[in-house]
Amino acid sequence: MELQILVSKKGTKVVLASSLHAALGLPNKQYAANIRHWLSDIYQFHDGIRKAEHFKDFARRQSKEVVVDDYYLSIEFAKLITLGSKSKVKLKYATWLLGHEDPNEKSDLFSVEQVLAVMELSKVMGLVSCQTACEQKHLETYEERNNGSAANWWNFRSKLLGYSTEKLKEAMLAQGKKPEGKSQRQMLMQVDKHEMVRTAVIDLFMALGKPEHYAQHLGQLAKAFAKEMNVEIFDDRNTSPAFLPKLNGELAEEVKDISKMRYLQRWEGLKMAS
Repeated sequence: MELQILVSKKGTKVVLASSLHAALGLPNKQYAANIRHWLSDIYQFHDGIRKAEHFKDFARRQSKEVVVDDYYLSIEFAKLITLGSKSKVKLKYATWLLGHEDPNEKSDLFSVEQVLAVMELSKVMGLVSCQTACEQKHLETYEERNNGSAANWWNFRSKLLGYSTEKLKEAMLAQGKKPEGKSQRQMLMQVDKHEMVRTAVIDLFMALGKPEHYAQHLGQLAKAFAKEMNVEIFDDRNTSPAFLPKLNGELAEEVKDISKMRYLQRWEGLKMAS
């Protein structure tokens, strides 16, 4: 099924929630529950992390012909819903919706070339050596911006990533697992392994001096790719694991030494305001 773009009286592009639900191939019986979840969940919009706002991101569709509750969704909101869904075709529709976003709204988002590069990044970020290199480089950038001080680093990073050691321990306990003696990475491996890919990508782009919401948005996309491709996590720091998947070795080395800037030069023009 193809989605239809509608244009409001104010010229805003929207899609119907019912049409998006059908296009994603989600079960009809879950429609009402999914709508409630979509409207109450928290998303990474281009202007920050927040819930969807009435009349800004969505509006109720008023019609005598409507049998069930339906809503007009902004293109950005529809894209974020799509990325967070369990649909098997979410990448197809998320990419399609990205192409229909207002250029003024997505000016700080990414191009097709950048999306393809993020797909490659999501693979190499399965290597723990790349994850730790990005974290270290992010820390160095943080210190540079704070007169050489690392004070408040862990609190800053926890707020940026949306989780902390305590939250991970709670998640472990909720799953009936024991968190004692485990590092954040070990807990993430059991709670949500692809969160490590998202974390590494956020660390990378923060190290490159990009705005927080931009780095978070790229991290979210990388995690969606990682889930779709079932990227495995390999600790290659001391030895190269057997059965290591075929990766872009050049990109992996660039992630560890961002001064090389070949793939990453796609983002060279966007800098964080001082």
